[in-house]
Order: sequence, then C-alpha cells, then structure tokens
Amino acid sequence: MKIESKRNYTKEYSIENKNFAKKKRFAVLRIISFSAIIVVIVMAILIGILSLVRFQQSKVSIKTIQEAWKKYDYQTVYELSKIYLQDKPFNNTALTYYSYACFYLSQEQTDTLQAQTYLDDSIIKLRIALYDANSKLVPQLQYMLGRAYFYKDTIATHYYADLAVKYLLSAKNNGYVADDIAEYLGLSYASLGMTMESISAFTEALLVRESDSLLLAIAEQYVNAKQYSAAEQYLFRIIKNSENDEIIIKSELLLGNIYIEKEEYDLAIKEFENVLKKNENSADANYGIGVIYEKQGNLVKARAQWRKALKIQVNHPGALQKMANF
Repeated sequence: MKIESKRNYTKEYSIENKNFAKKKRFAVLRIISFSAIIVVIVMAILIGILSLVRFQQSKVSIKTIQEAWKKYDYQTVYELSKIYLQDKPFNNTALTYYSYACFYLSQEQTDTLQAQTYLDDSIIKLRIALYDANSKLVPQLQYMLGRAYFYKDTIATHYYADLAVKYLLSAKNNGYVADDIAEYLGLSYASLGMTMESISAFTEALLVRESDSLLLAIAEQYVNAKQYSAAEQYLFRIIKNSENDEIIIKSELLLGNIYIEKEEYDLAIKEFENVLKKNENSADANYGIGVIYEKQGNLVKARAQWRKALKIQVNHPGALQKMANF
C-alpha cells in the first residue's frame, strides 16, 4: 500500500509539473505576442507620423512661405518655415523667414518669457543665416540681429546693448538704410553709459524723425554729461509744444533737477509745482521739493516732503535714502 501510494504521488507531481510548464510556456507566448503587437502598433504610429511629416513637407515650399509673408501672417510663416527647416535645416531663405517671423511674433507677446523665447530663436537662426547669406542680404540680416539684441536687452537680466550696437553699426557701415537705426543706436549707447555717442546718434535720429520721446532722450543724455544748458533747450521745446502730459511731466521733473544742480531753487520749485498741478500724486515732485528744503537748511520741511513721497510710493529710492540719513 505504501509503495502504491508513493507511485500515485509521484504521478500526480509529474502531472502538476507538466501542467505548470504548459502554463508557463503559454504565459511566455502571450507576453511575446503582446510585445509583438505593441511593437507593431508603435511602428505603425511612427510610420504614420513620418508619413504626415513628409506629407506636410511636400505641401510646404519657399513659395508658400513667401505667400504667408506677403499677408503679414507671421504665425503661418513661423509654422511653415519650421516644417521646411526640418528637412533642410540650413536653407538660407527659410532661415531668414523663420528668424524674421520669430522677431515679429516676439513683439506681439504680452508674456515677457514667451517674447524672450521667440527672440532667442530669432537670434540663433539669424546668426546661422549670416554664415551663408548672399552678400546683398548680409546688411539686412545684421540690422535685424541688432534689433533683436536691442529688444532682448530691454527684457533680459543680462546686458545685450553692446551686441545691438555691434550689429547695427555693421548694417549701417555696409550700406543698410533704415529710419530707426540711429535711434536704436542712441538708446543702446545710453544703456551702455556711452553718453556722447548716444547724443550723437540721437541728434542724427532727429534729422529723420522728431518726436517728444526722442527730444527727452537727448535731454537726459545732456544732463548725464552735465551740459545743462543744452538739455534745457530740448526740455523747453517739449514743454511748449508737446500734447503728451506724461512726457511734459518727465520734462518738468528733469528741468527741476537741473535747476537744483544750478542752485536756482525758486525755478526748481516752480517746475515741481507745475508737475503737482498735473499730478498731485507725483512722488518725484514731492521728493524734489524736499531736496530743495534740505539745500536751504530746512530739514523739518524737507522730511515732511519726503514722507509725502513715501506715502505715494513706499519704495521711492531717493526718499528712503534721505529719511535714513536724516
């Protein structure tokens, strides 16, 4: 009985092992089949994507890009050029259209980060395009690159004004003509603290187009150079002829500060009071009047004016510093 029982146990164990082996092989086959199906699906998707990309590329040509450009449709130019460059990454014409579209799209953005992303892309593609550009196109590319660096300088944490000057000057020296080159140069020089170069560029810009903002920019640079009489002449023109209250207020504040430097305090107070008539919440005007009282030795009135300035603008740098010192 014991021998028969042992044989039955061995037989059952053998059957179980065979069943387990069959199940294991079946599971492995299922895994292999499932994996093969997944591979086939993935390959089908990749082939579909590749086919779609090739289909899109077949529809995109320099002509279609140019047609969108003529309509000032920069978003479409951007998208078509991007597709075209996937197949021909160094095509100079496509690079040029793509970089220009990026630049103009950056100007439409209200999100600074998005604007900077477009500008960075524009700059990269412009620099690539410059390597193999037709000699007639080089000055225009340099001009666009200078503009891109100028606007990048206005929104970035690092300074790019030197590169703006470099490429704008190259464009100008290579014969490119644009009404705004001198003004861009003036603003870039100002950002670099190159006062006399800025004045020269702004003066050249005035010959092309006179504006209140340009006159004010020149006056500010003359103040930096401590050429107060020259600055006054531009400020008088603005105050007399401008219809822009914001520009007039800035001019009167600057004129008031000039009179403080010249120790003409009565004239300075008059300018600051003119500002307060237009804007009673001008922190700068109250600060300026406080400085005049300080110069005259009346610290009680001076501190009262600085407190007014801080009540209007809690982080006013000049008023904060004066209150800390007195």
